[in-house]
Amino acid sequence: MDNERQNNNQPEQDIGQLLKVRREKLADLQAQGKDPFVITKYDQTHHAADIKADFDAYEGKEVSVAGRMMSKRIMGKASFCNLQDLSGNIQSYVTRDDLGEESYASFKKLDIGDVVGVKGTVFKTKTGETSIHATSVTLLSKSLQILPEKFHGLTNTDMRYRQRYVDLIMNEETKRTFINRSKIINAIRRYLDGQGFMEVETPMLVQNAGGAAARPFDTHFNALDIDVKLRISLELYLKRLIVGGLEKVYEIGRVFRNEGLDTRHNPEFTLMELYQAYTDYHGMMDLTENMFRHVAKEVLGTTTITYNGVEMDLGKPFERITMVDAVKKYSGVDFNEIKTLEEARAVAKEHHVEYEDRHLKGDILNLFFEEFVEEHLIQPTFVMDHPIEISPLTKKKPENPEYVERFEMFMNGWEMCNAYSELNDPIDQRERFKAQEALLAQGDEEANTTDEDFLYALELGMPPTGGIGYGIDRMVMLLTDSASIRDVLLFPTMKPID
Repeated sequence: MDNERQNNNQPEQDIGQLLKVRREKLADLQAQGKDPFVITKYDQTHHAADIKADFDAYEGKEVSVAGRMMSKRIMGKASFCNLQDLSGNIQSYVTRDDLGEESYASFKKLDIGDVVGVKGTVFKTKTGETSIHATSVTLLSKSLQILPEKFHGLTNTDMRYRQRYVDLIMNEETKRTFINRSKIINAIRRYLDGQGFMEVETPMLVQNAGGAAARPFDTHFNALDIDVKLRISLELYLKRLIVGGLEKVYEIGRVFRNEGLDTRHNPEFTLMELYQAYTDYHGMMDLTENMFRHVAKEVLGTTTITYNGVEMDLGKPFERITMVDAVKKYSGVDFNEIKTLEEARAVAKEHHVEYEDRHLKGDILNLFFEEFVEEHLIQPTFVMDHPIEISPLTKKKPENPEYVERFEMFMNGWEMCNAYSELNDPIDQRERFKAQEALLAQGDEEANTTDEDFLYALELGMPPTGGIGYGIDRMVMLLTDSASIRDVLLFPTMKPID
C-alpha cells in the first residue's frame, strides 16, 4: 500500500509533510486543468452491496460505482483498490492496459480518502472476491486530510462524537446504527399512518414551556422583543389540535431540556408524542405494545432483542402492574396502608430514601419506585396508576382520586414512554397549574406555569383522550444495542474543546 493512514505514533512533522504533498497534488491537477472540484455530477449506477449480493445477475455487465477509496495496492502495471459507498465496500482491479498510460499514472497518485468513481465490468478474482474490472477511474473530490488508522487512530470516543463524519467513514458499525435509526423512525411513521394518525408540526419557540417536568432553555426573540423558551414537550399544542377536531395526531421532533449529560440524557433529544380522541391509557398501552412489536419485527426481523447480553422478548404480552404493587413487590412497603404524609416520611427514613420538605406522600411513593423498582424492570412492563402529585396533566382515577390514569413503559430498567388518560377538565387543570406554580415559587425549576391559552382551549371542550410520549433515542439504543445515547445521536452535545 503506497499510502498510509495516520497513526497516533507518527511524528507531527511527517503528518505535516503528507498534508503538504496532498495539497501539491491538488495544485498540479488544477494546473493541468483537471481540478476535481469543478466536477458537478457522476453517473453512479449501482452500490457495492447490490453487486455483491447478486453477482450472477451482474457478472460481465458494466457498472459505475462511486465512493471513498479506503485502500490501494500498486503492483506495477496492475493494481487493486477498495471503494466504500453507503452500502459497503467493493474491490476494483485497475490496469495500465485498460486505463491507458496517462490515466493509470493519475490513478497511482490517488490518496487514501479520495472520493472516486469507477466504471467497469463485474467479475470474480481467483480468490473468489467480487470485483470491478475498471475501464475508467475518475477523481471526484480530493481528500486533503489523512484518515485515521482504523484500529489505532479512532479509539478516542470523544473525537468519534465530535467528528462523526470520520466515525462514519471508519466504522461500519456506526454507519449501520444510523441507517437502522432511520429505519426505526420510518417504521414508526408507517405504523401510525396505518392506524389513521396524522403527522403534524408544532412550535419549538414558545412563551410557556409546559407539558413536562423539566427546566427549559431561555432565549430572546429580537423582532418582537420578547423572551421565549425552547420547548420541553410537544403536549400542549398537540392537545389543542385534539380540541380542534384532529382526532389522531402525532409529532416526531426535537425537544430541549436544560439538564445534565449522561449515557441516557442529552439536552436536545428526539421525542414522539401522539394523542388519540375517545380512548384512554389502556388504549395507549395496546397501541404501544403493538407498535414496539411491529418496529422490532420490521427493522430487525425478530421480536426478541438483545441489549448488552440481556435478552428481551417483545413478542410476549407486556406485564401490567400498578406503581403501588411494584413498590410492594420490590421493597416490601405497601403504600395502600400508608394514610398520612407523616407515615410516608417515617417509612422513607426507615428505608433510607431521601426526600425534600416539599415532597408529599405521592412524591415519596415515586422515590421508592425509583430506588427499589426501576432496575428490576428488564422485560417490557407497563407501570400504571401514578400518584397525582407527580402527574399534573392526567385524569384522576374515579375510584381513587389520589392516583391518576397514567403509565410508564419500562425495558432494561429504563423508562421508554409516558402515557395518560389526558386531563380534559379545565377547572381541575387550572388548580393543577396553581399547584405547579406553588412548587415553582418554592424553587422547583422543573415545575410548570399556567398556560391561559391552553386552558381556553380546554374550556371549548376536549374529548376523552389518550396521549403518550416516547423517547425515540432510547428506543434506538435498545434496538441497536448501543451503550450510550451519544452513540445514536449523529451530533451529540459536547463541551467545547477550548
